[in-house]
Amino acid sequence: MSLAGPLQAGDRRALAKAITLIESTRADHREQADSLLTELMPATGGALRLGISGVPGVGKSTFIEAFGLFLLERGHRVAVLTVDPSSSVSGGAILGDKTRMEKLSMDQRAFVRPSPSSGTLGGVAEKTREAMLLCEAAGYDVVIVETVGVGQSETAVAGMTDLYLLLQLPNAGDDLQAIKKGVMELADLVVINKADLDDVAATRAQAQITSALRLLPTHAHATQRVMKVSALKSDGIAPVWNALTALRSEREASGAWTAKRREQSLAWMWERIQSGLKQAFLAHPGLKSHLDAATASVRDGHTPASTAARQLLAFFRSPT
Repeated sequence: MSLAGPLQAGDRRALAKAITLIESTRADHREQADSLLTELMPATGGALRLGISGVPGVGKSTFIEAFGLFLLERGHRVAVLTVDPSSSVSGGAILGDKTRMEKLSMDQRAFVRPSPSSGTLGGVAEKTREAMLLCEAAGYDVVIVETVGVGQSETAVAGMTDLYLLLQLPNAGDDLQAIKKGVMELADLVVINKADLDDVAATRAQAQITSALRLLPTHAHATQRVMKVSALKSDGIAPVWNALTALRSEREASGAWTAKRREQSLAWMWERIQSGLKQAFLAHPGLKSHLDAATASVRDGHTPASTAARQLLAFFRSPT
């Protein structure tokens, strides 16, 4: 029986099974997943896709739970896709976030799904985009993607979400060297969490980050984009939501919202093509011996990497 019907009816178990299906590496499961996604596509696209990142210890899980509960109270349905670091032993997710978001994960109007990053570049699970579509088809109108730490994850999450929120600590403003220019350019909203611990430091950080943002072309004429919150006390959550909805309305009116989604869909297609070509390359009959020899030759300094790559690609393209 297809999972589409129960999933669209709001069955959280069906949604969980569907995400497990798309995460499977089995060929038959991949075909079933493609069929399911195609069937559900007309029901996708209506949610706000929000990326959230920040350094470890900034309180991402606490903020997401407070933010999610706030949205539930206002009639929204919230899905959270948290990308956990993969276990070096089992390869599975450590599942810490679901434990930390206990109230949110137990609410029937919410769905919290940890997925292993499995070593994926950027700390975003390989199938996160597909999982977002499934959540949208299941009726969740706010889909949050939480990434592992900071670094290349910002680029990855910004490339699959509508808006990107960066969490900072109150003392972040004391050392602007810790704030990467690229991260600031990607952030639509910067939220200083744990402001209740030191309001003076949080206010100083807010002022300094705001000044730093004004130096960037993407934020030179932006409205207020740096906010203080205390997720633990649920203070300042409403203004964050208001700022996000204002950004959405502004970009929908200008056409930027739809244009960004179209670009993201095409980028996703090419990413999947590149991934498929790599898998086909590694699965090519007879390639392993050539690859092992080329790897050893490049490692030992006998063959330039570019030459080895051209030779391997030539073998891959040659008739078997």
